[in-house]
Amino acid sequence: MITERVQILLTPEQRRRLEDEARRQSRSVASLVREAIDARFGTVSRQDRLAAVEAIATMSGGRYLTPEQINRAVEEERESVPLDGPQP
Repeated sequence: MITERVQILLTPEQRRRLEDEARRQSRSVASLVREAIDARFGTVSRQDRLAAVEAIATMSGGRYLTPEQINRAVEEERESVPLDGPQP
């Protein structure tokens, strides 16, 4: 979840390049900055990933779907929504 706000100063050229690239990719400038940070400094640490795996392994109960069941549910939902989006 994204909860932190950071303010940075850029040159006009840096801002132009970011905005041009964001427009080219149909993305936000913020998502490009987050991606650049992850590419430069990495994402989740190995320790955090292992902790998440352990937490998942201890879960019990609930309904679990196989990847095939999830794919089928997503496809059924896509087929039920008109191409021009849901109608009000």
